[in-house]
Amino acid sequence: MSLDLHQLKQELNPEQYRAVTTLEGPILIIAGAGSGKTRVITYRIANMLSSGIPQSQILALTFTNKAAKEMEGRIKELTGRKLQNLTVSTFHAFGVKILRAHITALGWRDNFSIYDDTDRKALIKETGRELKFTADALDLYKIGTLFSDIKMGRKSWQGANDMYRGLYEGYQEGLKLFNAVDFDDLIMLPIRLFKEYSELRAEYRNHYPYIMVDEFQDTSRQQYELMHLLADRNVAVVGDDDQSIYSWRGADYKNILQFEKDFPDVTEIRLEQNYRSTETILAAANGVISHNTNRKTKTLWSGNGSGKPIEIFMPENEAAEAEFIAESIQGIAMEEKRMYDDFGVLMRANTQSRPIEEAFLEANIPYTMSGGTSFFQRKEIKDIISYLRVIANHDDDVNLLRILNTPRRGIGRSTLGQLNDTATSLNSSLWTAIDYLLSLENGPLSEKTKADLQSFKSIIENNSGMISGKGLAQKVRALVDEIGYWDYLIGEYQKSEKAARYKFMNIESLIRSIDTWKNNPNNYEATLYTYLNRITLLSRDDMGDDEDKGKVNLMTIHASKGLEFPVVFIAGAEEGLIPHARSLEENENNVEEERRLFYVAITRARDKLLISACRKRRRMQAETDCVPSRFLDEIPPNLVEYHEETKEVDPDTAQKILAQMKKRFTVPGF
Repeated sequence: MSLDLHQLKQELNPEQYRAVTTLEGPILIIAGAGSGKTRVITYRIANMLSSGIPQSQILALTFTNKAAKEMEGRIKELTGRKLQNLTVSTFHAFGVKILRAHITALGWRDNFSIYDDTDRKALIKETGRELKFTADALDLYKIGTLFSDIKMGRKSWQGANDMYRGLYEGYQEGLKLFNAVDFDDLIMLPIRLFKEYSELRAEYRNHYPYIMVDEFQDTSRQQYELMHLLADRNVAVVGDDDQSIYSWRGADYKNILQFEKDFPDVTEIRLEQNYRSTETILAAANGVISHNTNRKTKTLWSGNGSGKPIEIFMPENEAAEAEFIAESIQGIAMEEKRMYDDFGVLMRANTQSRPIEEAFLEANIPYTMSGGTSFFQRKEIKDIISYLRVIANHDDDVNLLRILNTPRRGIGRSTLGQLNDTATSLNSSLWTAIDYLLSLENGPLSEKTKADLQSFKSIIENNSGMISGKGLAQKVRALVDEIGYWDYLIGEYQKSEKAARYKFMNIESLIRSIDTWKNNPNNYEATLYTYLNRITLLSRDDMGDDEDKGKVNLMTIHASKGLEFPVVFIAGAEEGLIPHARSLEENENNVEEERRLFYVAITRARDKLLISACRKRRRMQAETDCVPSRFLDEIPPNLVEYHEETKEVDPDTAQKILAQMKKRFTVPGF
C-alpha cells in the first residue's frame, strides 16, 4: 500500500507533514509533549517504504521494548505489510544483534550471557572477596555506579576512585571468564568493534543508509557515538530537550547541540501543537519550563479548549494525602463515569508509595505499581531456576556458569579458565569440557578440583528425575537442601539473618507456586520443560499489559514518561521531594532537570490535574514540617485553584485565609 500524499496533508498539521515527507539529509525534529511524535515517526517510515526505500535499509532506534513494539505494530497497520526485514529496535537490543554476530572478534564465545544488575553486583562482590576487600569497603551500589561511569567514559581513575581500580579489572576479567557482558557493554563493545574493524563499520553503514532515533534527548554520549559511527547523511532524530530527565543514567540533552555541529546542513522542524492536554494544563507546563535557561524555546498550544483549573491541595500529612487521593479517585470515577485506568498517580520517589497503596487497599481501589524488581529477577530465584535449567539441559552454558560455584564449592577462576579453554578447543559445551577434564588421568586439574567438579556433576545428574515433573515441588525443595542454600545465605548476609530469612522465604514462595502450577488440572503436560518455558514467558518485559487494565496507575514520574492519563495526581509537590534534596546536594544545577521532571508530570494529564503538597511528612521516624515546591509558584496563578483541607474553621480564621489567598493570587473576579 502506498501513502496518498494528498490524504497525508489532510491528516497531519503542516509541521508534521514536513517531517513525514522530508526523507533525505539530516533532520532534527523537536517534538513537544503530546505533539503526535509517534504518529510522525510511523507515518515517516511508512512514507519511506511507499517511496521505494527497501525496509532492510531502515534502522529505527528507540528506548523501550514496548515503544519499539508499538511503533512496529503501527507501521504494519499503516502499510498492510509484514515487514520482516525492517529493524525497529532499542539501542541495547541492536547492540545485542551486533554482538551475537561479531563478539568472537573481541574474544568472547558467541553464546554469551547478559548480566543484569543482580548478576553484576554478585560478580563485584565475589571479585571483592577474592581481592580481600572488607565487607564495609564493598558498597555495591556505589561501586556499580562507578564502574558504569568508568566504562561509559563519564569518569576516569583518579584520587579516591583509584582504590577500586584492581577490583574493576578483576570484574572485567570475571565477565570474560563467565562469557558474559553487562548492560553498558551492549553499547561500548559495538563501538569498539566499529572503531577496530573499519570494514565492519562500512558494512553496517551500507546496510542501513536510513536511520531514525526516537527520544533523542535521552541518548547518552555513547549511544550518540554509536549512532554517529553508523549514520552517513540520511539520519532523522526526534526529541524534546524539555523532557530530558535521565542524566543520572547518562542521558545528555546536549546531544541535540552536538548533532547540529556534526551535521551542519541539518533541517530543523518544531512540533508545538499539542493534541493531548487542555489549554490550562499546557499554559501551566509552559509557565514552569520557561524558567529553564538551557533549552530550545518552544510554546506548546492546544485546540482542546481551556478545561478545568489545576487544583492544589495541602493535606496535613502523607496519610491524609493518600486518603484524599483515594477519595478523589472514587468521587471523580463516579461523577464523570471514568474507569480506574483513566487515573495516573505520580510521585517523585518510590518511598512515597506505601501510604497511597494502603489507602487504595482500604478503599478497594485496584491499582498497578510500575517499577521494582520482578520476582523472577531476584538473585536467589535466578540461582534456583538456573539449577533447574541445567538439570533440563546440561549444555546450557549461561546457567551452568551461574551455579558452578553458587553456593561456593572451591571452583575458582583458574579452573574456569581451563574449562573455557577446553570448551573452545573441543568446540563443545562447558558440561562436555567438565566430562573430558574429569576423564584425564594426568590432566591439568588437581584432585581436589576434580572432586569439587564431580560433586557438582553428581548433583545435576542425580536430580534428573525431576524432568518428568512428578513431585516437582518436593524435588526442588530437596535440591535446595542438598546444595545447602540456606547456609549459603547465612554466610552472604552475616550482618542480617533477617535478610537471609526473607530471601529464603522467596524460594519457599517459588516452590509453592510450582506446586500450584503442577496441580492445575489444565496442565496436560506438567514437565520441568513446560514449567521453564512458562516462566521464560512470564519474565518478559511486556508481561502484564492486559492484566493492568481497569486499575489505577501508581508510578514514579520517571516511569510515566511517554504515557498519558485523563486524570493525573502529582503527590508530594514539596521542597526536598521535587526538586529532590539529594539531586540538589549532588549539583545545584540539577534544579533544571528536576523542573523538567515536574514538566513531564504536568504534561501527562489530558483533562484534569490535581497536585498535593503535605504540611508535614514523616522522615526517619520523625514528623517534619514541609515547604511547598518552588515549582508550584511558577504555575501562573490564574490557572490554579487552591484548596484548604476540609475541616471546621472559625469565621476569623476563614477571613484571614481568604485575605492571604487574595494577596497571593490575583484571581480575576475574586
